[in-house]
Amino acid sequence: MPHTLARMSPVKVIGAAIALAFLTTSNASASFFLADRYNLPANERAALEQSYTRGSSRKVPERFNRRVVSYKENHRAGTIVVDTKNKYLYHVIGNGKAWRYGVGVGKAGFTWSGAATIKRKAEWPAWHPPAAMRARERAKGRILPVRMEGGIRNPLGARALYLYQGGRDTLYRIHGTNDPGSIGLNVSSGCIRLRNEDVEHLYQRVKLGSRVVVR
Repeated sequence: MPHTLARMSPVKVIGAAIALAFLTTSNASASFFLADRYNLPANERAALEQSYTRGSSRKVPERFNRRVVSYKENHRAGTIVVDTKNKYLYHVIGNGKAWRYGVGVGKAGFTWSGAATIKRKAEWPAWHPPAAMRARERAKGRILPVRMEGGIRNPLGARALYLYQGGRDTLYRIHGTNDPGSIGLNVSSGCIRLRNEDVEHLYQRVKLGSRVVVR
């Protein structure tokens, strides 16, 4: 982008360079898209966008598409059940039925199981990477922000459901993603991620206080 950089101040040149470097060293779910802060021409922004989302090109198997399925387990209507082995989230409707969604789950060493309660819901949530996550990524040469405002590039995606145990925030979320190609994979630090259109669908149907079972 030499012709664009020539028009930018030294501070902006450095910032744009950082953005490009970060895009080439981070995956889509962790990228802090600094180029948004600069007034880039549309064609160059499109090129950056394509680079940014290149990790989302994986075709997700059709079995992970949202659908209503038979559900025979003994959970009351409104309960969310996450099957981490098979990468499904069930939202129990009742009468032997549930909505089933494909999800991305914790990678090796970050899976968990247990029961939790949804105590908070947020649209286009801000992302606050935990200190432990920031330290892990820093050791890999990736600098995560302390806070990232909600938006299409935020790894929490369009919606988030906050999981609590005993009145305390677990730091785990059920949320959307800016990397839809990751659905069906072990990719997260323990959170459960859905496509944005799926998490919006789920969000509309879930009430505060709903029980979540992760197994």
